[in-house]
Amino acid sequence: MAGLVPPGNPTATLGEEAALAAKKIDEVGKKVDYMNLPCPIPYEELHREALMSLKPELFEGMRFDFTKGLNQKFSLSHSLFMGPTEIPSQSLGTVKIPIAHYEFGANFIDPRLMLFGRVLTDGRLNARLKCDLTDDLTLKANAQLTNEPHMSHAMFNFDYKGKDYRTQLQLGNGSFFGANYIQNVTPHMSLGGEVFWAGQHRKSGIGYAARYETDKMVATGQAASTGMVALSYVQKVSEKVSLATDLMYNYMSRDVTASVGYDYILRQARLRGKIDSSGCASAFLEERLSMGLLFILSAEVKCTMSYKALLPASGTSASSITELFYWCAFTFISHILEMCFYK
Repeated sequence: MAGLVPPGNPTATLGEEAALAAKKIDEVGKKVDYMNLPCPIPYEELHREALMSLKPELFEGMRFDFTKGLNQKFSLSHSLFMGPTEIPSQSLGTVKIPIAHYEFGANFIDPRLMLFGRVLTDGRLNARLKCDLTDDLTLKANAQLTNEPHMSHAMFNFDYKGKDYRTQLQLGNGSFFGANYIQNVTPHMSLGGEVFWAGQHRKSGIGYAARYETDKMVATGQAASTGMVALSYVQKVSEKVSLATDLMYNYMSRDVTASVGYDYILRQARLRGKIDSSGCASAFLEERLSMGLLFILSAEVKCTMSYKALLPASGTSASSITELFYWCAFTFISHILEMCFYK
């Protein structure tokens, strides 16, 4: 017994453990104030993080954009594009025809009113309006006028922002009526739904959506009676790097498409790229040379071989191959970025 050393201060150790346990119980038992939830994002922007990474404005050819500010509220923009455009064909699938057009724009930006107008050399006129009628009610309108018959359209949106919800009413030509609503149910999750009626085509639909968001990730899901199911997930690796992936499924036509991509924000540039289940890989680089002047590079490579030809004779479905590609591509890019930024 003489060789045993008594503990230094067992009472203090037990007291610290008890305090730590009580603190953990407090954190777990802390109730969420459901009467003061944050306001969710608009319903039409549910997938905005994934769309920014996976759906850049790709183009083929040459494009030049320049914006000149005349004062703090008014600016003019010039855009020149030269390149091919795709036209559907019954015999060859898709035919590319070279085109060129110039676009002139005028912008007015005020804290409560924004006006955007664009005129193209082919005769199209595009206009957008955003006006804050009150602190919570906003009017949005966009219209396109063309020389082609039955191709002009207009849409009016009335957005109302509540304390922890948003709702929107849509009115458009062709007897189009729509409404959506989204509500925060927890500090990180929001649920919503939408309905629409297209009187000209005698079609109606209903849809549901869910979004879960934290500081490191955003997950969204959306389903509609038209047969479309859309899922997206964005993981923020760091402040400058994020990974995105999405899955589109039509349960009426059984079509499945999946894509995985990245978004890398530099000091004066932004690099985005993706690869999808159809074998198409694309990249989009935009660099700010000076105020109002951007340098943009766009690239896209399509694989003509169909993965369905590689299916074994055991009856493996195309959807399972798509899912396998989906998870393998996401895991591969995750490991590559992890090795690059956390080595």
